[in-house]
Amino acid sequence: MINITDAAIAKIQEMLAQEEIPNMFLRLGVQAGGCSGFQYGMGFDDEQHFNDKVFDVKGLKVVVEEDSIKYLNGLIIDFKESGMSGGFTIDNPNASATCGCGSSFRTATDAGTPAPEQC
Repeated sequence: MINITDAAIAKIQEMLAQEEIPNMFLRLGVQAGGCSGFQYGMGFDDEQHFNDKVFDVKGLKVVVEEDSIKYLNGLIIDFKESGMSGGFTIDNPNASATCGCGSSFRTATDAGTPAPEQC
């Protein structure tokens, strides 16, 4: 299960409302890379694929490629305002190590493929 806080849902819905393409949804994923071995992917999409899993999180359509689900189960996405800026934060209970920027991780059972030049 993927959890998204009310603050993050509100920000995502605000961003989706600005898109000019109808029927867009939030796509989450994991790919090899980053400092720690895996990096998160989070963006908007309007095309589903045969191996996608679809979730309804508080009325928000969230799509995850099947291979990424094992790395994202229990994930918490939040949005935090900080002075004049703000940003999304990710808390992943599957991560045994993360990089300093917080956008890459590895698990206790899978180190992925680190790409240190990306840090």
